[in-house]
Amino acid sequence: MFEIIATPIDTGKVTEHVMHRNAGAVVTFIGTVRELTGEQKTLYLEYESYVPMATAKLEQIGREIAEKWPGTKSAIVHRIGRLEIGDAAVVIAVSSPHRAHAYEANRHAIERIKEMVPIWKKEHWENGEEWIGNQQGTVAYPTGKPEVDQ
Repeated sequence: MFEIIATPIDTGKVTEHVMHRNAGAVVTFIGTVRELTGEQKTLYLEYESYVPMATAKLEQIGREIAEKWPGTKSAIVHRIGRLEIGDAAVVIAVSSPHRAHAYEANRHAIERIKEMVPIWKKEHWENGEEWIGNQQGTVAYPTGKPEVDQ
């Protein structure tokens, strides 16, 4: 389960997808829309993505996890469209025979998403708005909308 969707994420479904008889640990990360970023008050966010490439990159992250932490199973779902404060933007679930691997793999997933997955967000604040690329700063569109297909 590696998906980009435009509807609310079913966290339970994502977590259930990684459950299996040999899983001694399941770690689920839910990235939500926060109201404050520093002193800036967010009203809502809009996410856009180049969906075919983003899905392929999520699948790549899943393969990385399986190779680095044998016995793990992962699922990643990221939402696009308009998200309100408190909405889940991304859900990552990882199961593993041992908890340490589940935690490590889950953290790896979110860091890799920020690093390489073509997802952009437009932050809407009380006094303006701005398109933001990934968190690593390798892709950013501060002056306008990214030129990609949805």
